[in-house]
Amino acid sequence: MKNTPFGIFDYQPPTSPWLSVIHRDAHILILDKPSGLLAVPGKPEAHDDCLETRARKFYRGAMTVHRLDRDTSGIVVMGMTRKAHANLSMQFEKRQVKKTYIARVWGNMVGEKGHVDLPLATDWENRPKQIINHETGRAAQTDWDVIAREDGITRVRLTPATGRSHQLRVHMLSLGHPILGDVFYAEGEALAAAPRLHLHAESLTFTHPDSGEICSFTAPCPF
Repeated sequence: MKNTPFGIFDYQPPTSPWLSVIHRDAHILILDKPSGLLAVPGKPEAHDDCLETRARKFYRGAMTVHRLDRDTSGIVVMGMTRKAHANLSMQFEKRQVKKTYIARVWGNMVGEKGHVDLPLATDWENRPKQIINHETGRAAQTDWDVIAREDGITRVRLTPATGRSHQLRVHMLSLGHPILGDVFYAEGEALAAAPRLHLHAESLTFTHPDSGEICSFTAPCPF
């Protein structure tokens, strides 16, 4: 998969495993999306292969509730009925879903935890990149906790309160610690330090749309 700085790419999605199912019942489908696979179809016909298309081949009622970036791996929930889809979508809209991510970032972060509160807006000349803009940006907040320190690299757990496009990438960059392998925001050694974006959606916690119980699902981090 070849990338340009602004996201035009030769799309070669991974094929093994074709679809990784963590959980399924009559109302929800929990999947582990691999890095390199689009969440929903792109505009070119060649970009029809995606998590949504694959899921619907096996589970006809599956409907996308939220998305992960193409290069981000990890856990995704889909609704299996219109009622479940509407319920889950509302939970995401009202920020009632707790999400955690694992990332490896360039450099040694100072401190053990912190909070980033910086508004994000689209960099229209360089789409799909995002920028910090205090005048027109939409509110975005991320909590971070250090998990481990390596030689010049820090492993962190990220908990976003909002779900803006490229939020975690830009917030880590704002701290001076780009995520390894990030073709949009990392440069030089930070870009070359990993063969893929080292960002993984680790867990989702939400209210089951049918039973009303709090449920939590985890996708093991592959890096």
